Amino acid sequence: MSVSGGGGPTVPQLPLALRYPPDQRLDTYVTLEPGVVGLVQAAATVGGDWLYLAGPAGVGKTHLLLAACAAAEGAGRRAAYLPLVAAAGRLREALQALEGNDLLALDGLERIAGNRDDEVALFDAHNRARAAGITVLYAARGNPGELGLVLPDLRSRLQQCTRLVLAPLDDDGRREVLRQRAQRRGLVLDEAALEWLLKRVDRDLAALTGVLDQLDRASLAAKRRLTVPFLRQVLGAD
Repeated sequence: MSVSGGGGPTVPQLPLALRYPPDQRLDTYVTLEPGVVGLVQAAATVGGDWLYLAGPAGVGKTHLLLAACAAAEGAGRRAAYLPLVAAAGRLREALQALEGNDLLALDGLERIAGNRDDEVALFDAHNRARAAGITVLYAARGNPGELGLVLPDLRSRLQQCTRLVLAPLDDDGRREVLRQRAQRRGLVLDEAALEWLLKRVDRDLAALTGVLDQLDRASLAAKRRLTVPFLRQVLGAD
Protein backbone atom coordinates (compact mmCIF):
# COMPACT_ATOMS: atom_id res chain seq x y z
CA MET A 1 0.00 0.00 0.00
CA SER A 2 1.27 3.45 -0.76
CA VAL A 3 1.80 6.13 1.82
CA SER A 4 -1.42 7.90 2.72
CA GLY A 5 -2.19 11.06 4.57
CA GLY A 6 -1.19 14.71 4.48
CA GLY A 7 2.32 16.12 4.57
CA GLY A 8 3.65 16.61 1.03
CA PRO A 9 2.58 17.21 -2.54
CA THR A 10 3.55 13.71 -3.64
CA VAL A 11 1.34 11.96 -1.07
CA PRO A 12 -1.94 10.79 -2.66
CA GLN A 13 -5.05 12.37 -1.19
CA LEU A 14 -7.52 9.53 -1.54
CA PRO A 15 -11.02 9.36 -0.05
CA LEU A 16 -11.08 7.90 3.44
CA ALA A 17 -12.88 4.73 2.31
CA LEU A 18 -10.19 4.00 -0.28
CA ARG A 19 -7.25 4.66 2.02
CA TYR A 20 -8.68 2.69 4.91
CA PRO A 21 -10.91 -0.23 3.88
CA PRO A 22 -14.29 -0.47 5.67
CA ASP A 23 -13.39 -3.90 7.05
CA GLN A 24 -10.39 -2.37 8.82
CA ARG A 25 -12.02 -0.22 11.49
CA LEU A 26 -11.77 -0.32 15.25
CA ASP A 27 -15.34 -1.55 15.62
CA THR A 28 -14.64 -4.50 13.31
CA TYR A 29 -11.53 -5.72 15.12
CA VAL A 30 -12.04 -8.97 17.01
CA THR A 31 -9.43 -9.58 19.70
CA LEU A 32 -8.69 -11.91 22.58
CA GLU A 33 -6.91 -9.15 24.53
CA PRO A 34 -9.17 -6.81 26.54
CA GLY A 35 -8.41 -3.10 26.27
CA VAL A 36 -6.60 -3.21 22.93
CA VAL A 37 -9.24 -1.34 20.93
CA GLY A 38 -9.67 1.27 23.65
CA LEU A 39 -5.96 2.04 23.76
CA VAL A 40 -5.75 2.34 19.98
CA GLN A 41 -8.88 4.55 19.95
CA ALA A 42 -7.34 6.84 22.57
CA ALA A 43 -4.06 7.09 20.69
CA ALA A 44 -5.88 7.84 17.45
CA THR A 45 -8.30 10.47 18.64
CA VAL A 46 -7.27 12.08 21.91
CA GLY A 47 -3.49 11.86 21.91
CA GLY A 48 -3.15 8.75 24.04
CA ASP A 49 -0.03 6.68 24.61
CA TRP A 50 2.39 5.84 21.85
CA LEU A 51 1.77 2.16 21.08
CA TYR A 52 3.95 -0.71 19.95
CA LEU A 53 1.93 -3.61 18.52
CA ALA A 54 3.80 -6.92 18.53
CA GLY A 55 2.75 -10.30 17.20
CA PRO A 56 3.16 -12.77 14.35
CA ALA A 57 1.79 -12.23 10.87
CA GLY A 58 -1.97 -12.35 10.56
CA VAL A 59 -3.00 -11.22 14.06
CA GLY A 60 -4.36 -7.84 12.92
CA LYS A 61 -1.51 -5.38 13.45
CA THR A 62 -2.08 -3.73 10.07
CA HIS A 63 -5.84 -3.74 10.70
CA LEU A 64 -5.34 -1.76 13.90
CA LEU A 65 -2.93 0.73 12.33
CA LEU A 66 -5.26 1.44 9.43
CA ALA A 67 -8.22 1.63 11.80
CA ALA A 68 -6.33 4.12 13.95
CA CYS A 69 -5.68 6.31 10.92
CA ALA A 70 -9.35 6.17 9.95
CA ALA A 71 -10.40 7.04 13.51
CA ALA A 72 -7.93 9.92 13.65
CA GLU A 73 -9.15 11.41 10.40
CA GLY A 74 -12.75 10.92 11.48
CA ALA A 75 -11.88 13.06 14.52
CA GLY A 76 -10.38 15.80 12.36
CA ARG A 77 -6.72 14.83 12.82
CA ARG A 78 -4.24 14.27 10.00
CA ALA A 79 -2.96 10.71 9.79
CA ALA A 80 -0.54 8.70 7.67
CA TYR A 81 0.14 4.98 7.35
CA LEU A 82 3.53 3.77 6.12
CA PRO A 83 4.43 0.11 5.47
CA LEU A 84 8.17 0.14 6.11
CA VAL A 85 8.80 -2.56 3.53
CA ALA A 86 7.96 0.10 0.92
CA ALA A 87 10.50 2.54 2.37
CA ALA A 88 13.40 0.27 3.31
CA GLY A 89 16.69 1.86 2.30
CA ARG A 90 15.18 5.34 1.96
CA LEU A 91 13.32 5.76 5.20
CA ARG A 92 14.55 9.28 5.96
CA GLU A 93 13.03 10.60 2.74
CA ALA A 94 9.76 8.74 3.33
CA LEU A 95 9.40 10.02 6.89
CA GLN A 96 10.18 13.59 5.87
CA ALA A 97 7.32 13.39 3.34
CA LEU A 98 4.94 12.61 6.20
CA GLU A 99 5.84 15.55 8.41
CA GLY A 100 2.83 17.66 9.31
CA ASN A 101 0.58 14.77 10.32
CA ASP A 102 -0.87 14.39 13.81
CA LEU A 103 -0.64 10.58 13.78
CA LEU A 104 1.90 8.29 12.14
CA ALA A 105 1.33 4.53 11.86
CA LEU A 106 4.55 2.70 10.98
CA ASP A 107 4.07 -0.94 10.04
CA GLY A 108 6.66 -3.71 9.89
CA LEU A 109 9.65 -2.47 11.88
CA GLU A 110 11.44 -5.74 11.23
CA ARG A 111 11.78 -4.64 7.59
CA ILE A 112 14.35 -1.95 8.43
CA ALA A 113 16.11 -3.72 11.31
CA GLY A 114 19.83 -4.02 10.63
CA ASN A 115 19.95 -1.10 8.19
CA ARG A 116 21.81 1.50 10.22
CA ASP A 117 20.85 4.46 8.01
CA ASP A 118 17.16 3.60 8.26
CA GLU A 119 17.41 3.03 12.00
CA VAL A 120 19.08 6.42 12.49
CA ALA A 121 16.38 8.03 10.34
CA LEU A 122 13.67 6.42 12.46
CA PHE A 123 15.41 7.42 15.70
CA ASP A 124 15.60 11.04 14.54
CA ALA A 125 11.94 11.01 13.39
CA HIS A 126 10.87 9.46 16.69
CA ASN A 127 12.54 12.28 18.63
CA ARG A 128 11.10 14.99 16.37
CA ALA A 129 7.61 13.52 16.74
CA ARG A 130 7.91 13.49 20.54
CA ALA A 131 9.00 17.12 20.55
CA ALA A 132 6.17 18.13 18.19
CA GLY A 133 3.41 16.31 20.08
CA ILE A 134 2.77 13.86 17.22
CA THR A 135 1.44 10.40 18.10
CA VAL A 136 3.29 7.42 16.63
CA LEU A 137 2.03 3.84 16.48
CA TYR A 138 4.47 1.05 15.64
CA ALA A 139 3.88 -2.54 14.59
CA ALA A 140 6.37 -5.40 14.32
CA ARG A 141 6.52 -9.18 14.42
CA GLY A 142 8.52 -9.14 17.61
CA ASN A 143 9.38 -7.02 20.62
CA PRO A 144 12.10 -4.34 20.20
CA GLY A 145 14.77 -6.58 21.67
CA GLU A 146 13.94 -9.37 19.19
CA LEU A 147 14.18 -7.45 15.92
CA GLY A 148 17.96 -7.36 15.48
CA LEU A 149 18.19 -3.56 15.69
CA VAL A 150 21.77 -2.29 15.55
CA LEU A 151 21.05 1.08 17.15
CA PRO A 152 20.71 0.71 20.94
CA ASP A 153 19.17 4.17 21.31
CA LEU A 154 16.37 3.29 18.89
CA ARG A 155 15.68 0.05 20.73
CA SER A 156 15.51 2.03 23.99
CA ARG A 157 13.03 4.53 22.53
CA LEU A 158 10.78 1.77 21.22
CA GLN A 159 10.81 0.02 24.57
CA GLN A 160 9.33 3.16 26.14
CA CYS A 161 6.12 2.77 24.11
CA THR A 162 3.10 1.04 25.58
CA ARG A 163 3.38 -2.50 24.24
CA LEU A 164 0.43 -4.58 23.07
CA VAL A 165 1.19 -8.22 22.28
CA LEU A 166 -1.42 -9.66 19.93
CA ALA A 167 -2.21 -13.38 19.63
CA PRO A 168 -3.90 -15.37 16.87
CA LEU A 169 -7.67 -15.72 17.13
CA ASP A 170 -9.19 -18.79 18.71
CA ASP A 171 -12.12 -20.57 17.04
CA ASP A 172 -14.70 -18.30 18.66
CA GLY A 173 -12.84 -15.24 17.42
CA ARG A 174 -12.56 -16.63 13.91
CA ARG A 175 -16.29 -17.46 13.94
CA GLU A 176 -17.13 -13.89 14.96
CA VAL A 177 -14.90 -12.39 12.24
CA LEU A 178 -16.53 -14.55 9.58
CA ARG A 179 -20.03 -13.68 10.80
CA GLN A 180 -19.35 -9.93 10.92
CA ARG A 181 -17.64 -9.68 7.58
CA ALA A 182 -20.16 -11.86 5.80
CA GLN A 183 -22.96 -9.72 7.20
CA ARG A 184 -21.32 -6.49 6.02
CA ARG A 185 -21.09 -7.95 2.52
CA GLY A 186 -24.74 -8.99 2.57
CA LEU A 187 -23.77 -12.67 2.47
CA VAL A 188 -25.96 -15.27 4.14
CA LEU A 189 -23.67 -17.69 5.95
CA ASP A 190 -25.62 -20.40 7.77
CA GLU A 191 -24.15 -22.44 10.62
CA ALA A 192 -23.29 -25.45 8.45
CA ALA A 193 -21.38 -23.27 5.96
CA LEU A 194 -19.70 -21.38 8.80
CA GLU A 195 -18.48 -24.57 10.49
CA TRP A 196 -17.23 -25.94 7.15
CA LEU A 197 -15.20 -22.76 6.59
CA LEU A 198 -13.75 -22.77 10.11
CA LYS A 199 -12.21 -26.18 9.49
CA ARG A 200 -10.50 -25.04 6.31
CA VAL A 201 -9.49 -21.38 6.67
CA ASP A 202 -6.32 -20.29 8.44
CA ARG A 203 -6.58 -18.42 11.72
CA ASP A 204 -5.10 -15.15 10.48
CA LEU A 205 -7.28 -12.17 9.59
CA ALA A 206 -5.87 -11.81 6.09
CA ALA A 207 -6.91 -15.38 5.21
CA LEU A 208 -10.40 -14.88 6.64
CA THR A 209 -10.89 -11.67 4.70
CA GLY A 210 -9.43 -13.14 1.52
CA VAL A 211 -11.72 -16.16 1.49
CA LEU A 212 -14.80 -13.99 2.04
CA ASP A 213 -13.76 -11.71 -0.81
CA GLN A 214 -13.45 -14.80 -3.03
CA LEU A 215 -16.83 -16.14 -1.93
CA ASP A 216 -18.48 -12.75 -2.38
CA ARG A 217 -17.34 -12.58 -6.01
CA ALA A 218 -18.26 -16.20 -6.72
CA SER A 219 -21.70 -15.88 -5.12
CA LEU A 220 -22.46 -12.74 -7.09
CA ALA A 221 -21.31 -14.26 -10.38
CA ALA A 222 -23.18 -17.53 -9.88
CA LYS A 223 -26.17 -15.97 -8.11
CA ARG A 224 -25.83 -18.73 -5.50
CA ARG A 225 -26.21 -18.76 -1.73
CA LEU A 226 -23.27 -19.83 0.41
CA THR A 227 -24.24 -23.44 0.99
CA VAL A 228 -21.70 -26.14 1.81
CA PRO A 229 -21.92 -27.66 -1.72
CA PHE A 230 -21.24 -24.22 -3.21
CA LEU A 231 -18.31 -23.67 -0.85
CA ARG A 232 -16.87 -27.02 -1.90
CA GLN A 233 -17.25 -26.00 -5.54
CA VAL A 234 -15.47 -22.67 -5.03
CA LEU A 235 -12.84 -23.58 -2.47
CA GLY A 236 -12.28 -27.25 -3.20
CA ALA A 237 -13.77 -30.49 -1.95
CA ASP A 238 -12.90 -32.13 1.39
